Amino acid sequence: MPLYTFDAIPTWELFPGFDARLIHTPRLTQSYVTITAGAAFPEHRHPHEQTVTVLDGELELVAGGETVLLTPGTMYVIPPDVPHSGRALTPCRVLDTFVPGRDDLKSRD
Repeated sequence: MPLYTFDAIPTWELFPGFDARLIHTPRLTQSYVTITAGAAFPEHRHPHEQTVTVLDGELELVAGGETVLLTPGTMYVIPPDVPHSGRALTPCRVLDTFVPGRDDLKSRD
């Protein structure tokens, strides 16, 4: 099995203020995201189940019309095809996991 070192994984900008490092396995994609305070991502949806885990900071997430505040150590599960958006209330570090993997993001590694 491969060993990953975060500093060796290139970053790319998901949205303005959202810098991600992606790891893909045959079954899932993980995205380690550093977010600037005040940065927001627009409402979107995808066919993947997604978990959003806040490692540091505060993230306001709107999923399926429900607004939740995510703080360090909290995780939210977004079912497939549910519209979601959000914004960082403070600088954040977030781990997003997608199942199945995001083939559409592999070209951005």
